[in-house]
Amino acid sequence: MGGLRVEVYSTRAEMGAAAGAAAAAAITAVQDRRTGPVRIVFAAAPSQNETLATLAAGPDVDWSRVVAFQMDDYVGLPATAPERFSAYLQEHLFDLVRLGSIHRLEGTGDVDAETERYAALLMEDPIDLCLFGIGENGHLAFNDPPTADFADPQVVKRVELDYACRVQQVNDGCFPTFEDVPPEALTLTIPTLLSARAMIGSVPGPAKRDAVSDTLWGPVTTDCPASAVRGHDHATLYLDADSWPGDTA
Repeated sequence: MGGLRVEVYSTRAEMGAAAGAAAAAAITAVQDRRTGPVRIVFAAAPSQNETLATLAAGPDVDWSRVVAFQMDDYVGLPATAPERFSAYLQEHLFDLVRLGSIHRLEGTGDVDAETERYAALLMEDPIDLCLFGIGENGHLAFNDPPTADFADPQVVKRVELDYACRVQQVNDGCFPTFEDVPPEALTLTIPTLLSARAMIGSVPGPAKRDAVSDTLWGPVTTDCPASAVRGHDHATLYLDADSWPGDTA
């Protein structure tokens, strides 16, 4: 598994509590050793619920010194659509803490200009922490197997979502039907995500077990984009008993 660490917990609640506590500790460690802001990329998905709840409730993080970035978002949804990932993060984190600044990824208007704008923001300084999940198809952010590129020259890109990814959005309760799921999205690319100094993944539930197995023990290939995390020196994957593909938890 390279540098990737794995921690398995009996329940989803315990997994989220551990991941959230680890994230808080990672943030405060950076804040203790330097005065500048901590730059964090946040995933937005039900898999992150418990992790973000624990992180937001932690007493030690100086949120005024945190700069937040989105990992991805849909193209074409209205600014007020509740399905937007920015709306998820607003509810589960941004409304709960007082962040120094928030950089939202906008999937309306001139999408090409938006990818350039967001890429410029991301490139101003290194990313300190990336909080991520893994899709049922092994995607990392919206880097699905057909569009994932481990040597992607782009920082942010527009992608077409594959069938399995869109089905997952329905299964997760994010959209009522497949037809409601936007066919395109903006996503940080895999090299951008892996450039983070530390990565913490929260991946609960039985629907993720096959993808976790491929991530941990399959070939490192874009057939399972999340397998790229195995090469990161400071990444930890938090699982519950349902997502752990081993014989025992």
